[in-house]
Amino acid sequence: MPMAVGVIETLGFPAVLAAADAMVKSAAVTIVYYGQAESARLLVAVRGHVAEVRRAVEAGIEAGEQAHGGEVITHYIVPNPPENVVDILPIHFTEESEPFRMF
Repeated sequence: MPMAVGVIETLGFPAVLAAADAMVKSAAVTIVYYGQAESARLLVAVRGHVAEVRRAVEAGIEAGEQAHGGEVITHYIVPNPPENVVDILPIHFTEESEPFRMF
């Protein structure tokens, strides 16, 4: 099955925490990256099968917007990213994420 990567960028930590929590609880996805984009903008990236990532991103957007003071700034899903994108960008499975891999 094709793999995908989904990313949500939020304003503030509570929103990214709520988004990440909703993403892993709503679908069979694995968090592969969390980081600061700039100032108070944070992002979280998940990997999984395309349908699972779509479901996770939808749930993450809703949860991030509902967090007190939360704001989802942007989001994006890349179905079946090419190998060179996975190797270069921080969206690959790591030793930290591997134990939580859902597939």
